[in-house]
Amino acid sequence: MSTTQITAITELDRSHYKTKIYAGGHFIYADEPESIGGSDEGMNPGALLLASLGSCTAITIRMYADRKGYALDGIKISLAICDEKDMNKETVITRKIELLGAISSEEHERLMQIADKCPIHKILTNPIKIETT
Repeated sequence: MSTTQITAITELDRSHYKTKIYAGGHFIYADEPESIGGSDEGMNPGALLLASLGSCTAITIRMYADRKGYALDGIKISLAICDEKDMNKETVITRKIELLGAISSEEHERLMQIADKCPIHKILTNPIKIETT
């Protein structure tokens, strides 16, 4: 089984929390709200995590629906993460998936199962070890 390495580079200078993120030839900012000292010029890191899960889920569902020829017109995914101050407790991410189009109840059920097959979902639900150097 081959593995694909995903890489990203982040840089932060003295501009209070506005972080440059480079990955795969693309560039975005992450930031924090003004209320905590940021300039609010990008999504905060938690929102980026949710965006990663949401976009991966939508792409996985779309790929499957297209391959099967389902009449899926659109996908809307709403996500939230607990704001748990005690990080020794379980982190809970809620994900609400809306599937739009003329799909049968069987197709809907199958697409909801497929949602959990997205690579980011698998990463987040398996044990994670972060090695820092």
